[in-house]
Amino acid sequence: MSNDQQYDPYANGRHGHGQQAHDVTQTWEGQTWDTQFQPTVQPVAQPAAQQQPVAYETPYQDPYAQPAYEPAYDSTAYLPPQGVTYGQQQHEQHEQHEQHEQRRQQYAAAPAAPVAYDTPAPEPVAPAPAPAPVAEADAPGWSSPTTSGNTRITDAQRARAEGRSPVIEPGFQPAVLTAVLGLLLAGGAALGPYGLLVPLVLLQGLTAAGWFRLNGMWPARQGIALAFAGGLVADAALLATGREHAAAAILGTLGAWVLLCLVLQLRSHADPDERMYGLMATIASAALTVVAAGHLGADPDTVVVGGIAVAATVVARALPLPGPVSLIVALLAGAGAGIAAGGLNDLGTSGALVGLAAGVCALVGLRVASYDYPSRFVHMTAGIALPLTAAAPAVYLLGRALG
Repeated sequence: MSNDQQYDPYANGRHGHGQQAHDVTQTWEGQTWDTQFQPTVQPVAQPAAQQQPVAYETPYQDPYAQPAYEPAYDSTAYLPPQGVTYGQQQHEQHEQHEQHEQRRQQYAAAPAAPVAYDTPAPEPVAPAPAPAPVAEADAPGWSSPTTSGNTRITDAQRARAEGRSPVIEPGFQPAVLTAVLGLLLAGGAALGPYGLLVPLVLLQGLTAAGWFRLNGMWPARQGIALAFAGGLVADAALLATGREHAAAAILGTLGAWVLLCLVLQLRSHADPDERMYGLMATIASAALTVVAAGHLGADPDTVVVGGIAVAATVVARALPLPGPVSLIVALLAGAGAGIAAGGLNDLGTSGALVGLAAGVCALVGLRVASYDYPSRFVHMTAGIALPLTAAAPAVYLLGRALG
């Protein structure tokens, strides 16, 4: 049947059952699928103005059927709308196939675009400013920065590195504190033995701690406590026996404490060399602390003169003068202070001798506190206490002799 003729299933019924046209052969020609070419149909967006509504036959849906996944476009056949001729159908399929191939080739030929991340670009880092030079006045006891790798070293470390003298004087601040403590001793002696006890206990504590630190033994809590306890025992013995038996009380306490130090060091599990070094430091510290109790057993007038003379000597020694000149000025200051203090009590001119002797002993103690590259802690402990501690035997002996 040609395209102009349509099949009429009821034509035979109108003409009768046996009447058929001999010149027309009844054939059926329907729209079937092409088995040689089945293109993949891609949805093509068309403008809304040109899009024509297409009517599709809605198949029968079973209300009890289970919902199934919708098949993809590639796995389903394309059913063209009714009323379209076979030639138009193939032409449209051919155009769609060409468009699909062009898109596939363009997608394959296009290079993959790099993924852009929101990473901020690194900002240039400005060079760090050079540190400002530190003034020597702002950091006492510290040297100026060097280029040898250690930018901040103490004066003692720098002197040791440069091979200079190991003797470093404590300076003016420890000298002032020594003078204050000497005046406290003088004032306490004028008040009585119990008034003298308070500054004396402070002197003994500084002596015990400073001597251990001067010998490089730190921390040494047990040794410091042992030496300080020896000084307290000597003070108690002097207060119990009186000035008449001061020598026996001091020597007895010293002997007992040396024996106690020996026993404690024998029980130590340290190396023999370290044990011997600790024993000597402990005995020396205890001896100095016990000897400082001589101020309590000496004549009160002699203690007053000796305390004032030591204060004047150390302050004069701290003045910025040449070495020999500073030494002479310090001794003259001690003698002059002794004369002035002796005029206030019964010693009179004999105070010059007491002041000179106390000044010499104070300079010896000050020299010991300045030895072997001492640290600031040594200056603030031994540098304060040793001048007064070293003057205690001279004050006691001269007080007994002149009294």
